[in-house]
Amino acid sequence: MGFVLTISALLIVSTNLLVGTALLKLLLKRGCQSWCFVLNLALADTLVGVAITGLATEDFNNKFIQQRNGYITSTCMASILTMFLISLDRYMAIKMPLRYSLMSGKWKTTGSLLAVWISSFTMGFLPEGLCLLWRLMMVPQLQATAPYDGFCAFFNVTHDIAIIVLYCLLFFPVLSLFIYMYLDILKIACIHHKQISQIRQTSSRPEESSHGQSQYHHHHQHQLLRSWSHVKALRTVGVLIGCFLVLWSPFFVVCIVHLLCRECALKEVLENYLWLLGLFNSLINPLVY
Repeated sequence: MGFVLTISALLIVSTNLLVGTALLKLLLKRGCQSWCFVLNLALADTLVGVAITGLATEDFNNKFIQQRNGYITSTCMASILTMFLISLDRYMAIKMPLRYSLMSGKWKTTGSLLAVWISSFTMGFLPEGLCLLWRLMMVPQLQATAPYDGFCAFFNVTHDIAIIVLYCLLFFPVLSLFIYMYLDILKIACIHHKQISQIRQTSSRPEESSHGQSQYHHHHQHQLLRSWSHVKALRTVGVLIGCFLVLWSPFFVVCIVHLLCRECALKEVLENYLWLLGLFNSLINPLVY
């Protein structure tokens, strides 16, 4: 397991650093809000790779179990929330182009990224930072004065209620919003495709339209083609989200089953296989771009 984690960490860090460097050069040439979000995704995935490096060596003192788990959880959340931010950015560009142009800007982009990281670290370090929730979320062994000598794993040191709250606040609401946005965008894309086809058919019959009408059709077609380019750019985001669902959904779903059915003995499957499958999402993200 340690060997697999070491190789995974090296691949995740190196691949995301390569993509991040290319994106940074692109941003220096021409700034773009969407590329800022993609760069932030590469940064979050790089930190995921750094976070799991310690898991391979198991060199953390038990006293820092919660700090380590909080850091791993925070970076994974930052990656997931950044993917949601990228999808929301494309959705607004298609659904509300005028409002999107007004909302685009350096300060609003910075504010969005700060909100992602603050939310991620708040939820990731919730058991560590909030004293009132400490006794609720920590297992009894960690509340005792004696050192904890058990296996340092997420499901061993985090209370079930904390896991349920964590996933209910993050995964399932984000999943619902993903589904809603993509169904709405699919509907808009179909409408735009029909309108573009109608305009092309009309413009192919110049004898039936006046000069003013042809100018109007040309302008309207330009606007539709511009929106259609956003739809095509969304295909990449669609692949990104599809990979996220395929790689992380088994972990989240089986996690809920594990909490509801203690007799099923799914802890080993979750920690050794499904969680590792979810981490590979941080390797797939840069390959998609």
